[in-house]
Amino acid sequence: MRLLVTGAVVLVLCAGMLAASVGLEYGVPAFSDMDDYFIQHGQEQTGGNNIVTDIVFDFRGFDTLGEATVLFTAVLGIGLAFRKRKEDEEYDYE
Repeated sequence: MRLLVTGAVVLVLCAGMLAASVGLEYGVPAFSDMDDYFIQHGQEQTGGNNIVTDIVFDFRGFDTLGEATVLFTAVLGIGLAFRKRKEDEEYDYE
């Protein structure tokens, strides 16, 4: 019975995702006001020639800094978790 319920839930979720993806229009953005703004004013406001780099580092600088902080913290945590211990270093299992 549990397997049947699990299968039904998975089937309903897959059908919902399929219906949502079929209903999307690809290649036609719903709103392009922000895109047009960045294209028209990006070079004069940032002084750069690459609009993608300008958006990432100038317009969304704090967001990029936050993402870099999260990535650095994750790498540091994994590095500490898998580091080799020295021979004389003790480790408590409590």
